Formats: sequence, structure tokens, C-alpha cells
Amino acid sequence: MDETDQEIVTEPLAWPILLLIRLRAFAALGHREYRLLWYGQVFASMGTWMDQVTRGWLIYELTNSPLQLGLVPGIQAIPYLFLSPIAGSTADRYSRKVQVVASQFANGILYAIMAVMIFSHTIRPWHVYVNAFLMAVVQVFLQPSRAAMIADTVPRSKLTNAIGLNAVVFNMARSTGPALSGLLISCFSTGFSYMVQAAFFFLATVWTVQLSSSRQTILKAGEDEPHGHSLRKSIIDGWKFSWRQKEVRTGLLVTVSASLFMLPFSTLLPVFARDVLVVGAKGQGLLLTGMGLGALCSSLLIASIGDSLPRGILMMGGAALYGILVAIFSASPWFWVSMVLMTVIGFCHVASQALVQTVVQTYSPAEFRGRTMSIYSMTQVVFLLGGAVLGALSSLVGAAWAAASMSIVGTMTIVAICLLIPASRKIR
Repeated sequence: MDETDQEIVTEPLAWPILLLIRLRAFAALGHREYRLLWYGQVFASMGTWMDQVTRGWLIYELTNSPLQLGLVPGIQAIPYLFLSPIAGSTADRYSRKVQVVASQFANGILYAIMAVMIFSHTIRPWHVYVNAFLMAVVQVFLQPSRAAMIADTVPRSKLTNAIGLNAVVFNMARSTGPALSGLLISCFSTGFSYMVQAAFFFLATVWTVQLSSSRQTILKAGEDEPHGHSLRKSIIDGWKFSWRQKEVRTGLLVTVSASLFMLPFSTLLPVFARDVLVVGAKGQGLLLTGMGLGALCSSLLIASIGDSLPRGILMMGGAALYGILVAIFSASPWFWVSMVLMTVIGFCHVASQALVQTVVQTYSPAEFRGRTMSIYSMTQVVFLLGGAVLGALSSLVGAAWAAASMSIVGTMTIVAICLLIPASRKIR
């Protein structure tokens, strides 16, 4: 038994982890700091994906209004738009561990408050909106710190493996979290689901609080300047670095293009399921399951052999193929053909995005990593903008033509990036 094994054997989940790290896909779990971060990610992802069902169900129960149901993600986009640069800068200037632990604990408190209000019958729609806004604020500060910590906890040679393992957790939670929430709501209530979500985030906090406390970043300049001015300069420097570093710029451009033109097609899945494929809500669930299965397979593949792959070509190729597949999906009148397409779409999506994250983190030094990952997180706002454009376009030309045309524009944009930035094809 080597030193790593002796360290793991004292932990509560010792033997399953000892078996897993023998597999190449789980090699990063051999590092204690990453392992603790990964345990926390398991529970936090479950709580986050459960909320996708619980919050929507609760607001619809309270209002019976599809319009108010759609307002929730719009409200949650506001903090991402205005606070992401600040969150990225604080992740580079201060302890990332403190930011992650505090954010996860705050998530648990916010979920617990929702459960108490539901059980006490004092919940009102405005409570849901305020809570959704505060949750988004917390997530804005959580995401760049946790993402940047991945590169802090593993050697560079295992970074792709570590990001792939995070994608595995994310996609497993995406498949099981909403189902668990739906089961709890149908058997008990939304309050009980929120209580379980709070418990998941408190468990995530228990794991991540054990991370070693060390400040990852030492400011290179501006330490003697007024704090507010220094923070503004830090934000500006982060944007400048992200644009000047070709590899980081390429990764972010690929993500922005996919988020604006291709990924929003998923918002029209109810239309395709009901009106095009005529399979109803059950069929929509199967389509999402197929997408999740492809995403999970892609995550495992990236975790296993991602470090040996040409990252630049594959992250752009995966995104370009995603757009082509969406166009074919839009034209398909056959459910099982659409199922296969959704599986491959899920595979391409995770392959591309996992490699983008690897490239952004690999080519960002520690003092800039939080800021580059906060810019990456801001693409969620771009996704919402793309969804709004797609919705307006579909009302004019129909869902199929709208999704197909936007996805083809997205593919052409990716091809343009590949041609205009020749160095992007050589990214490893």
C-alpha cells in the first residue's frame, strides 16, 4: 500500500475510492485536495439540479402563471451579468476555499429558509423571486472559485481528467437530481424537497471545509492602492488577459458562440416533443435522458484520455458538429432518430465544453484563473439572450427553422474562429 492509499484508507469512503483510482478515468481522486472538492461537488450538484424542478413547481403552484414561471431564470441572470467580474476578481485576490465554503453554506441556509416558509404556509411568490435572486448571487461567487480550485488541487498533467470527473458528477446529478426532486414533491411536498436540498449543501460544506487553507494568489501590483481602485483594476486586467491570451480567448469565443446560437435549442424541446414528434412530456423526458446519457459517456471519455487529445481541434470540432446535429434534429420527424441525435448532441456538448474549461484553466496562471472562469460563467447570460432570440424567431418562422438556422450560424461562427485564429488548431 503506497502513501496515497494509506492516506485514503483513513477516510469514510476509503475502499470505493481505492478501487476507483485504479481506473485511469478516476486518477485525479488520488489527490486529497481534489477528492474533497469532488465530494463537495457531488452533493452541491444534486442540490442545484433538484432546484430546477422544485423552484419551478413551487412558483407554478403559487401563481398558475406560465409568465411568472419564465420570470425566475430572467431574475437569476441579473447577478451573473453584473457580479461575475467582481466574483472572479475576489476569487483571485482572496482565499478560494473561504469563498466556496461560505457560498455552499449560504446555499444551504437559503434552501432551509424556503422549506420553513413552505411548512409554515407563509410562502408568497415574491419570496420565491427574492430567494432565486439571492441564490444566483451566491452561485455567481461559488462557481469561479470552485472551478479555479480544480487546477490548484491537481498537477497540470491531470487537469483534463479532473475536469472530466467534474463533468461526470454534473451529468449524473442532471439525470438523478430532477427525478429525486419530482419524487419528493409527489410523495411529500416542495418543502420536503427544499429540506433535502439544504441537507445536500450542508454536506458539501462538511467536505470542502476540510480543504487546506492557503491563499492561492499573491497580487502582483496594486496592493498599496486603495482597495476599491485595486479591485476595479483587477477586473479590467482579467478582461485584458482573457483577450490577449490566444488560447483563453479561443476557448471563451467558442463557448460564447455555442451559448448564443446552438445551446438555446433545448428551450424549444417541449415544442418538438409535442408538435413535431408528437410524443408528449414522456417523450421529452426520454430525449433529455438520451442527451444525458451521451453527456455522461463523453465525460468518462474525457476523464480517461482527455490529456492525450488535441484539445483545440476537438473543442471547436465538437461545437461545430453540435450545430450540424441540431439542424438535422430540427428536420427529423422520427422519434427514435431524434433520440439517437440527442445522444450524440449530448456527447458533443460535454466534449467541447469540458475541453474549453481545460484550455481556459491550463493557459490561465493562478493569479488570473478566477477571473477567466468568471467570464466563462457569464456565458449563461449569453445563453438566456440566445433563448430570447430563438423564441422570437420561432414565432415568425417556426421552431424547426429557427433552431436549424441559428445552429448553422453557430457552426459557421466556430469555423470562422478556427480559420481566423490559426494558433487555435495547435492548442494542446
